[in-house]
Amino acid sequence: MSQQHPSRMGHPVPSVTVPSSPPIYQSTAFDVPDLDVLEKIHAGELHGDIYTRDSNPNHTALAESIATLEGTEGGAVFASGMGALGAIFLSLASAGDHVILAQAIYGKTMQLAHRMQRFGINVSTFDATNPDELTSLVTDRTRFVLVETVSNPLLEVSDIRGLANLLPAEIPLVVDSTFTTPELIKPCQQGASIVMHSASKYVNGHGDVMLGLAAGSADMMKRLNSTASVFGQNANPFESWLCQRGLRTLPLRMKQICRTTQELARSLNGHPSLRRVYHPSLENHVSHKLAQRLYPAGTGGILSLELAGSGAEVVNRFMRAATSIPFAPTLADARTTLSHPASTSHRFMSASARAAVGICDELVRVSVGLESFEQLQSELLAALDMIAKT
Repeated sequence: MSQQHPSRMGHPVPSVTVPSSPPIYQSTAFDVPDLDVLEKIHAGELHGDIYTRDSNPNHTALAESIATLEGTEGGAVFASGMGALGAIFLSLASAGDHVILAQAIYGKTMQLAHRMQRFGINVSTFDATNPDELTSLVTDRTRFVLVETVSNPLLEVSDIRGLANLLPAEIPLVVDSTFTTPELIKPCQQGASIVMHSASKYVNGHGDVMLGLAAGSADMMKRLNSTASVFGQNANPFESWLCQRGLRTLPLRMKQICRTTQELARSLNGHPSLRRVYHPSLENHVSHKLAQRLYPAGTGGILSLELAGSGAEVVNRFMRAATSIPFAPTLADARTTLSHPASTSHRFMSASARAAVGICDELVRVSVGLESFEQLQSELLAALDMIAKT
């Protein structure tokens, strides 16, 4: 018997059965039988993976899943939500071009847009709650418009169909649906050209993945994938596998989280330790009527609390009083977490710039997890009562 080198051992034995759970294809490259097959793969005549930076079965499965859920031709997987946005910027805009963003957008997204100005890409912003502002900003060099379904952290709702109807057909509307997921809205069925997600959040839902997703036309996803490969924005197979597993429980998680968040918003509204509760289910929210029309099942698991007091001191007292709810600069974990936008997502902005978009130093964002409403209500009310006494 010939002696085998250890480097050639360990490959699967052919079997008539298949695993009930998809395997993890943790492989840098894939063996190709000959040059004829290689050429047919590159020509699209055969499906096959060659190098994981370009494609991998775990990425393909997840991309197909998000495309199916969003009702689009194709999907794409990236190393993070910011990786997805970076690929969109790099694929659609060049020096001398122009992009338009909602002004109340995620802080890192705005930071990315500002950095793109170094490469000659011009950036304008508009109030997404006032769509008429958009039309005056569009030029013959506008390459796309970017909005969020529900803004971070004040939860302002974008009228996707209304915005899409204002744009010329050749200008894509790109929608960040991280807060809402396809369980609550499918932006490409409302007129968007591309929908993207930070899959680290609700799509995965367990706080253990760093991943981004996009969905849209097959040609657009091919374009984004090519950019991601060149710029190294590709994901890890294990992350895609974890996200695929988390995706299986998305409908159940979103249903419970939406219900709990709405109940918390109503129960906390009017507490003497709060100047304001931000949630679209409340009648005093700027997007209340629009949210009722677009999101009958809820707007996700985020609400924001504006504490009565002054600056970091009152925020620290609240966080220290809410001993069972951790501070974490993220959202959409299975557990409830607190965050402080002025110190995390929007810290690169000046105080005056934050104030211009409604983010004050006393604002705390609550990401509601899978705990019961009764438990969270008790813990949050206890913390608010405690700071009222001090």
